[in-house]
Amino acid sequence: MGSVEQRTSVDQPLPDGIGFRLLWRDRFLVVLDKESGLLSVPGIGREKADCLASRAAAVFPGARIVHRLDRDTSGCIVLALDPRTHRCLSVQFQERSVGKAYEALVHGIVARDEGLIDLPLRKDLVNTPLQVVDHVHGRPAQTDWRVVSRDATRHATRLELRPHTGRSHQLRVHCRELGHPILGDDLYALPSVRAMSPRLCLHARELAFTHPATGERVVVDCAMPF
Repeated sequence: MGSVEQRTSVDQPLPDGIGFRLLWRDRFLVVLDKESGLLSVPGIGREKADCLASRAAAVFPGARIVHRLDRDTSGCIVLALDPRTHRCLSVQFQERSVGKAYEALVHGIVARDEGLIDLPLRKDLVNTPLQVVDHVHGRPAQTDWRVVSRDATRHATRLELRPHTGRSHQLRVHCRELGHPILGDDLYALPSVRAMSPRLCLHARELAFTHPATGERVVVDCAMPF
């Protein structure tokens, strides 16, 4: 099976302030680079109705969300343009055959070069929407990580994160449990670490999946914004 890599933005004009860039488009699907601060799907309440799903559907008729990124996480997200493509992509996410790579800037200098974080997670029943580590009732969650670079001046480390599972806030909690919370994280970092960046420094850099129509392995990535 061959593979197709898309490394640059598709040249299609989009409305100013739309909240995303177009990375890939064909008649079956689109891959977008979502900005930090934009919900993937509507939240609870009228004030949270605005989201990527509705904005994308206005530009690409029939576009349907297949998976989600946290509001404050930027980067690659795929949407299907027809029901069959949506079903096929959804199965790939359920079967964990989709490749996902993130990058994060974390506080401190990480000593080791790579590792695996294997800590089960569940909802914090008292402090929604926080997630907590729970070895009894938590759902399995694993993340491979490796150091990309270390910045002694900024006292920060750039990590590549490859999650095996897709739990809510998984990467944010796992980085904190590693002892190195993500810069700008307003949920899991101390105020001093939050203040080190105006945004959450977590970006979905790469997405790889099997194209439902062609059977080719598609690899899409987008430039780091921080």
